[in-house]
Amino acid sequence: MSDRSAALLSNNFIYSAMVIYALAFLAHAIEVAWSVKTPEITVRKTKLDFSKTERIGRLGSAFMLIATILLFAGVIFRGISANRVPWGNMYEFSITGALSFSIAYLFALAKYKMRWLALPASISILITLGTAVTLLYRPSAPLVPALKSTWLVIHVSAAIISGGVFLLANFIAGTYLILDRYEQKGSRPIWLQKLPTLESLDNLSYRLIALVFPLWTFSVIAGAIWAEAAWGRYWGWDPKETWAFITWVAYAAYLHARVTVGWRGRKAAWLCLLAGSTFLFNYIYINIWGTGKHTYSGL
Repeated sequence: MSDRSAALLSNNFIYSAMVIYALAFLAHAIEVAWSVKTPEITVRKTKLDFSKTERIGRLGSAFMLIATILLFAGVIFRGISANRVPWGNMYEFSITGALSFSIAYLFALAKYKMRWLALPASISILITLGTAVTLLYRPSAPLVPALKSTWLVIHVSAAIISGGVFLLANFIAGTYLILDRYEQKGSRPIWLQKLPTLESLDNLSYRLIALVFPLWTFSVIAGAIWAEAAWGRYWGWDPKETWAFITWVAYAAYLHARVTVGWRGRKAAWLCLLAGSTFLFNYIYINIWGTGKHTYSGL
């Protein structure tokens, strides 16, 4: 297979994935909208019937799975077209990051029955892929010399997986804050009554961060080792290095606050969002507008 045909296949798989993600979003939107019916007052309780939209919800989950498989194929063929791992510029980081987030969502769906998260997850993936193909796309090209290393696979794969799980935890923390605000005012709206309890959301966000924090720690250390091999120093306070460390400190503070100080609920959710914002700042701002030795966005 020629590089050109592999690149074309990659593009087609990614476009197809976007279509299926859009169908998943539509299916889950219908599931949420049609699950709400006029409340029936029985012994002064409001009852909702979600059974009518169970089939469309399952269809939405199937669409998410199919779209993830198509996106995976798109990432693989992007790598084949360039004869390297597909992590050489911002476009490739974005499509792989969207894949990581999608896989993290499917894992949470299978283990924790989190279909309620499909709406924000699918629209976030669509925005990421849409930005990638319209603004960030660059033709396949060889790696710059500094990236030609085995550490590219080790360091970047760990960072991408960590980022996908971190962002999933942030979505859950954001959901917690929204529900908490409604419950402070009295009760949840009808269309939010199917979501888990606040305690469940709080614990799940913590578990995801605790699970992936060691991998992020490894990613930072691996990056320092790679920097020594490439530039002759382990750490140089390059903007990307600095913000990676800030993200590490922020999530370490979150875990420390949970374990030793006992922060839970609202405080923990805000701290989780703060930590996630440092990751996003590094990913978006530093990659596109930052300067230093890590400017590989290709823009």
